[in-house]
Amino acid sequence: MAAAASGAFAARSIPEIRALLTGKQVSAREIAEDAFARIDELDGSVHAFLEVTRDLGLKQADAIDAAIAAGHADELGPLAGVPIGFKDNMNLTGTHTTCASKMLENYVSPYTATCVERALAAGGIPVGKLNMDEFAFGSSTESSAFGPTKNPWDENHVPGGSSGGSAAAVIAGMATVSLGSDTGGSIRQPGSFCGAVAVKPTYGVVSRYGVVAFGSSLDQVGPFARSVEDAALTLNAICGHDARDCTSQPVTTDFTANLNEGVSGMRIGIVPQFMNAEGLSSEVKAKIEAAASKLEGLGANLVEVELPNAQAAMSAYYVLGPCEAFSNLARFDSVRYGYCAPGHKDLGGQYEESRAVGFGPEARRRIMLGSYLLSSGVYDKYYYPAQQVRTLITEDYQRAYEHCDVILAPVAPRTAFKLGEISDPTSMYLTDMFTISINIAGNGGMNVPLGLGADTHLPVGAQLIAPAFKDESMFRAAAALESVFGKAPVAPAFAPTAAAGKEA
Repeated sequence: MAAAASGAFAARSIPEIRALLTGKQVSAREIAEDAFARIDELDGSVHAFLEVTRDLGLKQADAIDAAIAAGHADELGPLAGVPIGFKDNMNLTGTHTTCASKMLENYVSPYTATCVERALAAGGIPVGKLNMDEFAFGSSTESSAFGPTKNPWDENHVPGGSSGGSAAAVIAGMATVSLGSDTGGSIRQPGSFCGAVAVKPTYGVVSRYGVVAFGSSLDQVGPFARSVEDAALTLNAICGHDARDCTSQPVTTDFTANLNEGVSGMRIGIVPQFMNAEGLSSEVKAKIEAAASKLEGLGANLVEVELPNAQAAMSAYYVLGPCEAFSNLARFDSVRYGYCAPGHKDLGGQYEESRAVGFGPEARRRIMLGSYLLSSGVYDKYYYPAQQVRTLITEDYQRAYEHCDVILAPVAPRTAFKLGEISDPTSMYLTDMFTISINIAGNGGMNVPLGLGADTHLPVGAQLIAPAFKDESMFRAAAALESVFGKAPVAPAFAPTAAAGKEA
């Protein structure tokens, strides 16, 4: 077989790649080499990758080709030959896992996270570790110690965060799918900003073992893809119980099972307080209203539901999140591993300077806030009430789902903002105003691309929110929306024809 030109597989779906492999029209090595060629050519302008795993990827591709040559094509895993990238808070043996922080700049993983392990066992070709906000603290991927990632639709804009590299890699066609993590919107928001299908499953659906923790009661791993089917296939491959994570659940759902059922008879919840929220841009609101109208036209029933305590989600999150972050980041003490400032003879001075230099401004901000919130005399005043608010929000969702099957809402109040545009931390936090309550309640949520906004001509996404462990319902509704609005394309400047033009 002749070597494929760069970009030959950039827009291919998982089923298409599988058909090409099993039909022996292409080899897994050709697919891998094509992906690495695109990364070499294009990532300089996007900076989605912090490390490219060429040797691991080619080794995996050769193993797939050997299995096909031996007549075992029918035994290939569901992600066989699929280029996949991993957010750089996910351990993969022999690779750096930096969390985009100077603190872990030289840390090499001695083991592999369960979600990564399962993706590789399913045949995924690892193409690299992806940029992120430092320790997942951010909504723009600007807090990375190694420089920001740029939005493939417009390189003057952010890709969202904290999983910005995971979204950008898929929409620039440098990976077919990727994995990210979501603590308060860090999968769904970059999915909306970059125009990718982006899934935060119910808490416990995917093991967190081997994923560097931010907020242990909030974090969840999920996929980015350019189609609902590809996202569902990827989630199928990585979900399920893991004895190494006490919060993981024995999920056996096939998330592709009802993608073709349509939404006739489904009840779609609309939350008026979300649709009338201060700060929601007119172009985003118009897209969500259009999505609701399309679902109704496909036979769904629109019903209004109330989430009376959702307005308190932001306040509760910025108590619970920093408290858990403070606890989780205490292990990075410069003694066992992590950045160690030179020249100190006393342990206290070494701790102080190592953590001051190793952690960036946002990480330090959240560590200090968590330390304060967990201190004597403050703990009872803030932490306990935040947990009580968490219970109220969870109960609100449970009551809402008595009247609907899935909730439709905005993902972000606006489209992607410009690099450097938001410097105030509070304003940055507000970009997650529609996503945080889902992490607090533990429900599943996902972004579905709705095309470009009328004003900014940048991607807009709709958020679908499902009851806990009923994520298949949001996939069903997402497939219906995709049938109207279309699958997510590779961003025009990175489409294979455009890439070929750049190469020429």
